[in-house]
Amino acid sequence: MPARIILGVGAGIAAYKACELLRRLTESGHSVRVIPTEDSLRFVGTATWAALSGQPVTATAWDDIHEVPHVRLGQRADLVFVAPATADLLARAAAGRADDLLTAVLLTARCPVVFAPAMHTEMWEHPATVANVSTLRDRGCLVLEPASGRLTGPDTGPGRLPEPDELASTALAVLARGTAAAAPDLAGRRVVVSAGGTREELDPVRFIGNWSSGRQGYALARTAAARGAEVTLVSANVALADPAGAKMVPVTSAAEMRSAMLAAAGDADAVVMAAAVADYRPETRSESKIKKTGDPPLLRLAENPDILRELVDRRRPGQVITGFAAETEDIVEHGRSKLASKGCDLLVVNRVGRGVALGTSDNAAVVLAADGSVTDVPRGPKQALADVVWDLVAARLPAGR
Repeated sequence: MPARIILGVGAGIAAYKACELLRRLTESGHSVRVIPTEDSLRFVGTATWAALSGQPVTATAWDDIHEVPHVRLGQRADLVFVAPATADLLARAAAGRADDLLTAVLLTARCPVVFAPAMHTEMWEHPATVANVSTLRDRGCLVLEPASGRLTGPDTGPGRLPEPDELASTALAVLARGTAAAAPDLAGRRVVVSAGGTREELDPVRFIGNWSSGRQGYALARTAAARGAEVTLVSANVALADPAGAKMVPVTSAAEMRSAMLAAAGDADAVVMAAAVADYRPETRSESKIKKTGDPPLLRLAENPDILRELVDRRRPGQVITGFAAETEDIVEHGRSKLASKGCDLLVVNRVGRGVALGTSDNAAVVLAADGSVTDVPRGPKQALADVVWDLVAARLPAGR
């Protein structure tokens, strides 16, 4: 059944991105009603919103007054998604003001409410905005972390609106959870996820690597953000758009992955090690391209550090750690052995090979737990496996934070 979505649009230059977000949501089969703020119409006009949504568009509560739109729209919505959410709009929402149609709808909505902030870095980091975001999150709203990148003019930094595809994925993930998303179960939790495949350089041209695309790790990060977590994503050699709401830490090698994960995991509530980390690296790296001179060069390898084992050894009380294991045969038997040797709380075991798991958009797995429980996840979208993993993690997190 199509969902009824309210797309609120704040008065920021990033309003143009909301046009593509609207298209993605309508193409997913949902009914989307756009409610812009009056000032946002200086960036994108009502004709554009009406044409893209097929719905009437107004910024005021005085149109169609017999339908009491400031009450009815919020009451009937299945999701309210605000993008871009400016500093002013966040402040008015946090204060409970109802001085235009959008803020009135926010007060009457009893469905999940998501804010995708976009503003200059100084505005995002100002104590007033920090306090307003905290207030909204305390009320059960999902306020995504903005992306980092080019802002207006020459400025760069945190405050950029995430890309429309990623915002749409977040909206659909929230809708998929239904009423459970009205109270994000990972709200207030800090989580760290690794993704992608590390590369170990032989010379400036060549490397030892693997087929990991990073899609499973990105699905885990995206899902955690949609469930309210503060997400750090350590990403190795991935050609994917940054998941909405995640802080990105790019790395290349296993050594860089180790440093980034140990630094990020220190105060995390949960860690998911989904990256495919190379077991070995060349003993030496040539500073110049290795030339083809006849006999192939002898390649000597050194073992890389076991990042998952080190994370387990250093974890703080209450921290839940999940590992991933790629196997080609006897996956449960090998998985149980690896779970015991690593000492993590959960181990997600995939069968891998050509066209399976690595580099694909779907996955199947068996999730083994230290308490002996086993969860089978049939082949399906990687987003579905991500939700199962976070369900299992959330059930093991200590209460009270």
